[in-house]
Amino acid sequence: MTPPRITILGTFVADLAFRADRLPSWGETVLGTSFRMGPGGKGSNQAVAAARLGANVSIISKVGLDQFGNLARRTWADEMIDTRFVIDTGEYETGTSTITVHETSGDNAIVVVPGSGYRITREEVDLARDVIAESAMFMACLELPMDVVRHGLSLAMSMGVPTILNPAPAQVLPDDIYPLCDYFTPNESEATKLTGVMVSSPETAEHAAEVLLSRGARQVIVTLGEGGALIKTAKTVEHVKAIDAGPVLETTGAGDAFNGGLAVALAEGSEVLDAVRFGCAAAGICVTRYGTSPAMARRAEVDALLGVE
Repeated sequence: MTPPRITILGTFVADLAFRADRLPSWGETVLGTSFRMGPGGKGSNQAVAAARLGANVSIISKVGLDQFGNLARRTWADEMIDTRFVIDTGEYETGTSTITVHETSGDNAIVVVPGSGYRITREEVDLARDVIAESAMFMACLELPMDVVRHGLSLAMSMGVPTILNPAPAQVLPDDIYPLCDYFTPNESEATKLTGVMVSSPETAEHAAEVLLSRGARQVIVTLGEGGALIKTAKTVEHVKAIDAGPVLETTGAGDAFNGGLAVALAEGSEVLDAVRFGCAAAGICVTRYGTSPAMARRAEVDALLGVE
């Protein structure tokens, strides 16, 4: 069977990750325990996740002509990701993120500056029209200008391509973007910000999902970290438990692993419940490793965790 095509509109940033036992207060310096630099950015992470899980992946992005841009190009080449629609720019620097990881829990706090990725235009997205049309799934996040995200989703939908919007980083969305989303995948904090419902459990996630469905999203999947994920449609609700792959080292990138896995399973024709389980398995493996893109699972690992022969 030919692997499905997934097209991802998103950014690359270089992740600067620090580990410490707590976050500093404003004006305070905290002594960290380690530092790592590696490839990141939500769009790029999701592309790497989907490629490692067996999809043919195209990415639409913009990177600078600098060392971090070179890191992006090496990362995508290593994962055999189609970069025909990556725009090079000498005008803007490639984005970066600062990630502080809690030494014992693996929880994280992130500041991201999308840089050149935030400068992509609707016209540059249009260059990928043909590859979007032949895709089994189109996915976007919010590290991009809102009008570009809206345009990409609208373009995909106009050609009958199913869409996923991962609304991260969290921000208020215009009402007209929800009807463009076949699958809407916030985490707890994003769902809370979008709906005003304090999400901390499957029950509260269901309440938030009801709000998002009322705005026009067709299927809402709220990721709950170690609590798994909550699926809500107009007719059904399902709670999928997290899948334990071992001790948690770092939660950074788990959401991207989930979304990459979800996109691959849906593109292969899985029902949403099975696709969410597949995404949970990919995320479960990711959190047992350091980093974001380098931590993404490979297909054989996910299949083994799920008992697929």
